[in-house]
Amino acid sequence: MALEIVQREQEGIAIIDLKGHLTFGPGDAHFRSELDRLVQAKQIRVVLNLKDVGEIDTTGLGTLLFALAKLQKAGGGLALVNLKPLHIEAVLGAKLAAVFEVFKTDQDAINSFFPGREARRYDILEFVRSHGEPAES
Repeated sequence: MALEIVQREQEGIAIIDLKGHLTFGPGDAHFRSELDRLVQAKQIRVVLNLKDVGEIDTTGLGTLLFALAKLQKAGGGLALVNLKPLHIEAVLGAKLAAVFEVFKTDQDAINSFFPGREARRYDILEFVRSHGEPAES
């Protein structure tokens, strides 16, 4: 499935809705070019909505790291929102939980860019506890 990218804006924050798979291939390249366009347009505070992303592979995780680094270098930031359990497991497996700012709602992610606003982060530790340890075979 090709990666669809739809941009919207709220309170001066770019919100990127992804639909499809964030995996090695044309979708990854398309996302990187969209990110370049945003940085050139000085839209460096970005919320990435993963609600409609089915799969994220190691290339996709690398792309998220690339996006975070590029936006931070430009003076901005990246907030992830609407991660599915499968996405969280991939982030945990790659030991990247402490790297990304993860939120449950668009508004919490947007609020994270404004000092003084409350922004409730997604509790990844709670996710791990609720899913328990993998069963032994």
